[in-house]
Amino acid sequence: MVAFFLVALIMLPFLILGMIGEAFLRLGISPSLMFWLLILTLVGSLVNIPIYRFENRGLVGEQVVSYFGMRYRVPRPDRSQATILAVNVGGALIPVALSVYLISQIDFGLSLPILLAVVTVVVNRLARPVRGMGIGVPGLAPPLVAALGAYFLCPMELRAPCAYIASTMGILIGADLLNLGQIRQLGAPVASIGGAGTFDAIFLSGIIAVLLS
Repeated sequence: MVAFFLVALIMLPFLILGMIGEAFLRLGISPSLMFWLLILTLVGSLVNIPIYRFENRGLVGEQVVSYFGMRYRVPRPDRSQATILAVNVGGALIPVALSVYLISQIDFGLSLPILLAVVTVVVNRLARPVRGMGIGVPGLAPPLVAALGAYFLCPMELRAPCAYIASTMGILIGADLLNLGQIRQLGAPVASIGGAGTFDAIFLSGIIAVLLS
């Protein structure tokens, strides 16, 4: 979390000076707003909104698990022995809201659906179930695939928003939504869409999209 905050902080003077972020500026998103969206994404990662609860007798106790070089402390299970399915504010709600706004402002043609499909398939293939946590994906792979695909498939002025939408939505669909059926078998006390396991990749998607712009 501290490392992600420092990365966002380092980008602030470049955003203010207009050295990066030009593509988003043309879409009505100022550099300062882009910075605060990144910060809100980071802070929002601490907030999970429960949407469903189901009984699970095979919950993993409080421990630390590792996935793709990252570490995650499994929450202590409550007495009800239930898994809480939640939506992460920073890793799901904010990226989805920004993606919907960008889609409403731009005519992407076929480039965005094609890129989104590619990223979704790649993420789904890379996603790994992690007992006690949920689904994990490597942090850098999805945004880099999206950025590379945007470079070849999208016009220059649309590369940054295309990369952001395809990467964030591709992660949420390919890793979280398409693997919901596995959650019960993983023994996670809290399974968060856009949370632990996928949030790192989603936050880096925003960073790389801004750099690409």
